[in-house]
Amino acid sequence: MEMAETATVTSKSMINIPASIRRKYGIKEGDKVIFLETDQGLVLIRVPPLNELFGSGRAHKDELIRAVRELEAEHRKEAAE
Repeated sequence: MEMAETATVTSKSMINIPASIRRKYGIKEGDKVIFLETDQGLVLIRVPPLNELFGSGRAHKDELIRAVRELEAEHRKEAAE
């Protein structure tokens, strides 16, 4: 379900994120957000703090290892050329 909220930009270019949006997406004081420009408009994305990401790659460990090995091989090939 799409959610629509309105916020006003202040004279100092600040925006208060509506409480319902902050609660839904776990945005807290001090959190970082990304403003991503797309063809459809602006998207706000919460950047999770590093402590929330710790261990998150375990579920995809094999895929991550494979991807790192592919990148290493590609870099070695480029360096040899």
